Amino acid sequence: MHAANACGQCLSPDFNLLQVRTTLVYREPVTTVIHALKYKGLFALSKPLAQLMIDSWPIWDEAPELLIPVPLHPQRKKQRGFNQSELLVNYLGQKRDIPVALHALQRVKKTAPQVGLSPRERQENVRDAFLADPNAVAGKQILLIDDVYTTGSTMMAAAKALLSARAIAVSAYCLAGTV
Repeated sequence: MHAANACGQCLSPDFNLLQVRTTLVYREPVTTVIHALKYKGLFALSKPLAQLMIDSWPIWDEAPELLIPVPLHPQRKKQRGFNQSELLVNYLGQKRDIPVALHALQRVKKTAPQVGLSPRERQENVRDAFLADPNAVAGKQILLIDDVYTTGSTMMAAAKALLSARAIAVSAYCLAGTV
């Protein structure tokens, strides 16, 4: 990432993402729509939201070779019944003709929801929460997909696991992000 385009967080020595891009600003009415998808099970919203991501597809410094959704812990996925990031990534992979690896990254630590946590608490909450499969990610340019980017703690923890499994680089693309 070029320093002139980087936020303070991106200039941190712990920042391990090549690029971060979001489609929308995480404020009303976007927050209500994303909450309806995640917490009210309005799956039909996933395609038009993913289409917004397609329509806003950025130019990547390194072209993504593999799309990976940020995983939920198995208990949370079972409770919710789905992973909203998987819904987005399946559509993106199909429309952009990029392979999707749903199981290349696992959430191995049950974490508290990030909502309401301070940046430091968020970072600690997701520390060592992910494990990546080297057979799936080694030597690849990875694009992590999620619904919301706030402090980046989740994405950086996931990227750490992917880079430890020998991914070449990890970028992030989210539906919405805070300013």
